Amino acid sequence: MCTNAAGLSQALDHVLKELPLKPLDPVRWEDARYCPAPTIIEAARALYAGHGVADISRNDASAINLHKTSETIIHIVNKSRELKKKSICFVTGVPGAGKTLVGLNIAMKHSGNSMHSVFLSGNVPLIAVLREALARDNIRRESEFGKVLRKHEARTRVKAFIQNVHHFRDEYLRDHNSPVDHVVLFDEAQRAWNKEQTSSFMRRKRGRSDICVSEPEFLISCMDRHRDWAVVVCLVGGGQEIHTGEAGIGEWVDAILRSYPDWHLYISPEITDSEYGAGKFLQRIENHKSLQYTYHNDLHLAVSMRSFRSENVSEFVKKVLDCEVSCAKDIYKTLAGHYPIVLTRNLDAAKKWVRTQACGNERFGIVVSSQAERLKPHAIDVRSPVDPVKWFLEGKDDVRSSYYLEDVATEFHIQGLELDWTCIAWDGDFRYSNSGWEHFSFRGSKWQRIKKEERKTYLKNAYRVLLTRARQGMIIYVPEGDTQDATRNPEYYNPTYSYLRSIGLQEI
Repeated sequence: MCTNAAGLSQALDHVLKELPLKPLDPVRWEDARYCPAPTIIEAARALYAGHGVADISRNDASAINLHKTSETIIHIVNKSRELKKKSICFVTGVPGAGKTLVGLNIAMKHSGNSMHSVFLSGNVPLIAVLREALARDNIRRESEFGKVLRKHEARTRVKAFIQNVHHFRDEYLRDHNSPVDHVVLFDEAQRAWNKEQTSSFMRRKRGRSDICVSEPEFLISCMDRHRDWAVVVCLVGGGQEIHTGEAGIGEWVDAILRSYPDWHLYISPEITDSEYGAGKFLQRIENHKSLQYTYHNDLHLAVSMRSFRSENVSEFVKKVLDCEVSCAKDIYKTLAGHYPIVLTRNLDAAKKWVRTQACGNERFGIVVSSQAERLKPHAIDVRSPVDPVKWFLEGKDDVRSSYYLEDVATEFHIQGLELDWTCIAWDGDFRYSNSGWEHFSFRGSKWQRIKKEERKTYLKNAYRVLLTRARQGMIIYVPEGDTQDATRNPEYYNPTYSYLRSIGLQEI
């Protein structure tokens, strides 16, 4: 049936009369699960157009509503302003739960008013994609009213409330006054740089040898310049650190304990989970004599909006990466009917599968580890630069878009973003063995074993990011290898394939 606004009510009435359905209960319909949930880009556009998270998020009883978390943060902000105190709160959540949306919602709602909120992220691809998407949407909406908005002006408007955290940092290294913003929302706060990485970068790139603090401590010090009140909101993902020098959430807590004990902490109880890496710091918080802190359940987003067909994808991925086979099998059984995860040794078959699964404008693409350097014989080159804006935003007729399945995105390009369907190409950098996962980096002409525990964690987290990017389903491509190529020995791939197959993944 085809209809427009004028005939919609008649069309619905016709369907309800003709089909053997129970009478429609408007209250149950209103409270039912929102499906399909919007992508992060679609949701950001909706927020920018004036909608709130209550309009774009799920509303079922099993999910902790994004609206509720947003209202909790706004309450903390208002209370801090009224009492003229400084606060820092940690919002935790599973991959795809909507942490970024919470931050964008508050930043957009209060950008330019007396609270002056700003959304900060060190994730350059995420910032670039969101800014461009919002700028394009702004131009389109203005044109509907017969107005002409230049791209430069549209992009400038967006920059006011979505900023690169490193640009924010550099600005307040130069300017010693208090920031314009009273509320700073820091996305992926666990990825802020530690003291060593910050000092090294400032010395090499900025010629500053006097910066000897971590990025979290410096950012808190900037907000501490306010004489009255300030709020820092840290949006924290578990197991998401993927790059050298990322401090983890513990450094934020440690900076408060070390230098700013007069700040009030608001903490999600789930931050004690091992994936967030803050347990030992929380013990120090509780033992601190004067520090004020409050646990708040609504600061945790427990259910993924991204994989709206199944809420257990992130937990399944965690069990797979932790080699908890029995648990992984049990969770996979609950996913199979709603969220397909399949396995193949044939790249062409993988490409065909994602193309077949996707309907309409559903987006699909190939994602790989940044260390997957021996997929080059399959025309997958991680060293070939990809433009994330083109990859995520352009249509099916653009060879630079994800739809073409030519350019691939790594964990650095796709973290914080998502596709409807993904093809994950799995190389020999992260390979399964009888003793668990083994970690390798390709250097020169051969694989070298990674020995540092920190780098092992980054590689594991890279695959966690890749495996949690799909909203509706994914296919995992594990090459067969080549006996004639020592760098692609089948034994680098077969055990991984067998392990994933043992969990129950269907082969195609």
